[in-house]
Amino acid sequence: MFETAFALGLTQFARSLSFPERVRHRTMRNAALEPWRLRNTGIDALYYDVKALTADETFYISDSIASEGLIMIVPPTGGGMLTLCDSVEEFRLRGGRNVRAMAVAGIGGSAIGAAAFARNVADAIDAPVAAVVSGYGLGDIVNEAIGGAFLFGWLGHIRSNLEVIDDVVGRPKLGAYGTRDEDTDTERKTGLDTDTVATLLADPTLSFNLIAGHSRGNRVIADALHAIKASDPGRLETLVNTARVVTFGGRIKMPEAFTEVIDVVGELDWFGEMNSRPKIATDIKVPLCGHSTNTDMPTALSVTKILSEILKGDAPVSTAMPETIVAEPIVPETIAPEPVVETFVEEAVPEQLASQAEPVETAPAPPMVEEAPLPVIIESEPSMLPETETLPTEPAIGAAAPDAAEAEPPPTAKAAPAAKAQKAATPIMVPLPRGKTKRPRAKT
Repeated sequence: MFETAFALGLTQFARSLSFPERVRHRTMRNAALEPWRLRNTGIDALYYDVKALTADETFYISDSIASEGLIMIVPPTGGGMLTLCDSVEEFRLRGGRNVRAMAVAGIGGSAIGAAAFARNVADAIDAPVAAVVSGYGLGDIVNEAIGGAFLFGWLGHIRSNLEVIDDVVGRPKLGAYGTRDEDTDTERKTGLDTDTVATLLADPTLSFNLIAGHSRGNRVIADALHAIKASDPGRLETLVNTARVVTFGGRIKMPEAFTEVIDVVGELDWFGEMNSRPKIATDIKVPLCGHSTNTDMPTALSVTKILSEILKGDAPVSTAMPETIVAEPIVPETIAPEPVVETFVEEAVPEQLASQAEPVETAPAPPMVEEAPLPVIIESEPSMLPETETLPTEPAIGAAAPDAAEAEPPPTAKAAPAAKAQKAATPIMVPLPRGKTKRPRAKT
């Protein structure tokens, strides 16, 4: 926050030093607009990363802080001082032919906001960027009074129609103002900032591979592309094949030929959503971010980081999000059942069935005892034997009674089959609960 406050304070101080000179040329207009321009500069300091500018750059552009149509060549951080260009011809002479990107800011429309946004874009591509200043004039005051500045997405055309007020009163002829003077027979439907952007994009000697906008700057870019579509469809086709359009903080309708426009909107950006077309889907919705791009502020969009990811192809575009959402529930459905089935069938089920089947199949019954040649001794587990006692079964009539000496059971259960193998009659062993064995009862 300290760096933002320092940049804003330095801008306002430098602005006050040049105020007498500006008032001397257009006294009434500049005196009426100066409070509004100072306010818009403060708004841009909140919404744009002004700390990315050096103190020299801030002081340098303070005199032209609200010049609509002004063109700047902004290098990346550490690439030197930015350059001011009063016209398209001067932009070409000062190295504009080597510039491949354009950035248009919105909100307050000051030069400090436009330069800060262009610096973020330049850091993302590591190359100089052309920035066009939207400015603030008498037409903007009327436009703001009727809600056009707040609802720029729906009432943006009103601002263009009201710029005739500044043309009548008189203002600096910057950017593509010379082209406006030549088209005296044509009804003017666009603003000076839009005309400047359209002139730069339509110039065959210039080549732009990236066009980035924020807030109201998206509307300026859209109007410029629609103007090129009406005047030079061939040039528009060239831009479609060579340039990429990325918008921040609002979704504006571009010409139908631009099918790969990337719209970036913060999840908390209510101002951008209010000015966006509801039928246009958001390509990248940044979580917990609002309308500001000043990284000193909470919930700010990091233009440099997001744009770098978009150009590298690493940005989380919404068209790829459903693939990750669908793939998540498939993993537990295909993998989880495998260990459960193997454990239940191979381990638990055979052991339980085998332990439960022994007392059922070998349960004593009179027919089976008479046919067995040897005595059957059942040693059952306590948890598997039935809780009810089985009644003893009487031997068949005519069977020989065992002697008293032979009626005594052997000392151990393992020696019983060998000792009783010599008996003439087969004794009947009755199973009882808790693993006990009842002695055979002799027939008398």
